[in-house]
Amino acid sequence: MNNSMISAAVTMNGLQRKLDLISDNIANVDTVGYKAKQGSFQDTLTRVQSQGKDFQLDGRRTDAGFNLGFGARMSEVTIDLTQGPLKETGSLSDIAIEGNGVFEVQVNGEKAWTREGGFQLASLGDDARNVYLMTNQGHPVMGTNGQPIRIPANSKLQVDSDGTVRALNPNGTSTPAGRLSVARVDRSEGLVQTDGNIFVLAEGANEAEVLTNTGVTAQVRQGYVEQSNVDLTAQMTDLLQVQRAYQLAAKALTSSDTMATLANGIRQ
Repeated sequence: MNNSMISAAVTMNGLQRKLDLISDNIANVDTVGYKAKQGSFQDTLTRVQSQGKDFQLDGRRTDAGFNLGFGARMSEVTIDLTQGPLKETGSLSDIAIEGNGVFEVQVNGEKAWTREGGFQLASLGDDARNVYLMTNQGHPVMGTNGQPIRIPANSKLQVDSDGTVRALNPNGTSTPAGRLSVARVDRSEGLVQTDGNIFVLAEGANEAEVLTNTGVTAQVRQGYVEQSNVDLTAQMTDLLQVQRAYQLAAKALTSSDTMATLANGIRQ
């Protein structure tokens, strides 16, 4: 297999992964709290090929060589954590974050985070006296005390801009119910997006280097949800560019195969 065929095949593989990312972003353009994914590319096994002796003339100032590569591959996938537009819902259990921050939730007993604030109040376990703030997937939303946010079953939820939670009782009084645990993201590459817009730490990542709970300036807004930050116009533009690049790489692969077939025919 010659260099042009290898280069075209490797590039097509990387472009296919880019198409998958774009498709995922477009499919979630209306998903609450979804964060767009971005892929970066790098050259594969690029080296300098020496030219023949006929090009190595006296007085030549440029290098007697040319770059020879084997296509490009997707090196990493990152998450765009920029804030999406806020939409008012009027539901007391819907909470949106303004600024750099993520809600801490508990998934299968482990720490996880999300920007999807379309929460709900539901019972948890055998506790019939209280209702808990939960994600739509049934994961408890955590407080700064390391415990799930809960209020009495006959109360209404009130959340201040700093994340302080209160239970509004039927008699008009309010009872403190903790404070939402909101962390600032310092290194988005240290998070991996899973099902349900849940983020977990990447393999080998240190939580202290990726997230911090001190000096968080983000505020929360009750009765709002954050919409997807996917820019549909930009995604469609990228889709057209990637499709054209994929077609070009496919044409190069076909041409390389045709030349190889002709060369084999001449040898015979």
